[in-house]
Amino acid sequence: MTTLQAYRFALDPNQAQLAGIRRHAGASRFAYNWGLARVKAAHAQRDAEQSYGLTGDLLTPVPWTLPALRLAWNAVKRDIAPWWDECSKEAFRAGLDQLARGLKNFTDSRQGKRKGRRVGFPRFKKRGKARDSFRYTTGAYGPADETYVKLPRIGRVKVHEPMGALTGRLADGRARLFGVTVSRTADRWFVSFTVEVDRDVPERPSRRQRAGGPVGVDLGVKHLAVLSTGQTVPNPKHYQRAERRLRRASRAHARSKPGSAGRRQRAAQLATIHVRVANQRHNGLHKLTTRLARSHDTVVVEDLHVAGMVRNRRLARAVADAGMAEVRRQLAYKTRWYGSTLVVADRWYPSSKTCSGCGWRNPSLTLSERTFTCQSCGLVLDRDHNAAINLHHLVAASTPETENARGADRKTRASGRVAGKREPGTATAGQTGGASPRGEAA
Repeated sequence: MTTLQAYRFALDPNQAQLAGIRRHAGASRFAYNWGLARVKAAHAQRDAEQSYGLTGDLLTPVPWTLPALRLAWNAVKRDIAPWWDECSKEAFRAGLDQLARGLKNFTDSRQGKRKGRRVGFPRFKKRGKARDSFRYTTGAYGPADETYVKLPRIGRVKVHEPMGALTGRLADGRARLFGVTVSRTADRWFVSFTVEVDRDVPERPSRRQRAGGPVGVDLGVKHLAVLSTGQTVPNPKHYQRAERRLRRASRAHARSKPGSAGRRQRAAQLATIHVRVANQRHNGLHKLTTRLARSHDTVVVEDLHVAGMVRNRRLARAVADAGMAEVRRQLAYKTRWYGSTLVVADRWYPSSKTCSGCGWRNPSLTLSERTFTCQSCGLVLDRDHNAAINLHHLVAASTPETENARGADRKTRASGRVAGKREPGTATAGQTGGASPRGEAA
């Protein structure tokens, strides 16, 4: 299987290289802002011409695409940026490319061609506030060896950790380098390699996966995940644990003088805490999803409406801190990598309100009730564990003719249950009937 992957490493530049990196990031930002000003000026001129009655080819063209923006930039760069030859041309191209993508996303969003929330018109980037980055797609760039990376006009820059996993794949032809992005997060610079990788995908689940069988995973806030096997993954609540330090750093930043060196220092300290929280969350979720994909032949999760859940002001912070949407995103590609299958239960399937022993439903079960008590068979069980077992039943009760094909789409039918909507690389299972929405974090 061929897939696009990114390898990210922290850079360890010397002072001269750091100055060069900052100069290239500034050049990218300069080209972006110049292009945006050019687009806005052309739009204003075009509107004025239309008010005069001009139409068609008589109107001023607007440089909306990357080729048009690059053509306009090359015509004036020596006049507006006489220092342009101090940086790689790729830095300017990266800024114009970001602008072209932003304009396209804006247009597609207005025309209904782009999913998700509505995208606004691109805005100018301000030094110190915008995310500093630039990208190489041509030239002599890439890993020089396991500890150095070649960046045109900057030189050989050392990285903090060995790049053996990447250089090994590039050397034996299992990976092809497409581009390199240099970006800043808090006060550190990173290099990210975009590569096309040929992965050896198992033709069938491994012995370990077959032994583990299918598993239902109930995601929530109290516990990050409860498995149908009875295992509970606690929610580490990284943001909540860091709130005291974040409040202290935020107060120090707010009380510092705008534009001062002290304010920049406080901003860097605040950003460092946020990055640490994000890294801790990311690391924990990767360990969880990798273990699930490698230990079970089928993983069943719910189609939680996370975007709607974060609109609840009482749940928003806890839901965002748990990273439930990230769990599903990671499982989607890891199950394909490791030869297992991801099944997504229908959003309206009442897993928490259905008895895992006899199928009786309690439509009046509230989120505050943490124990499920069946009035039909007498089952008393933790509501999250009960939900996970119900998710497991969606696959366990499937017909024997249904096969598990390495992460491919798969119908999962059980008594009284029908397949729901599908996503690439996943199968969706649900249950018919007037079920209550399962849009809450348990």
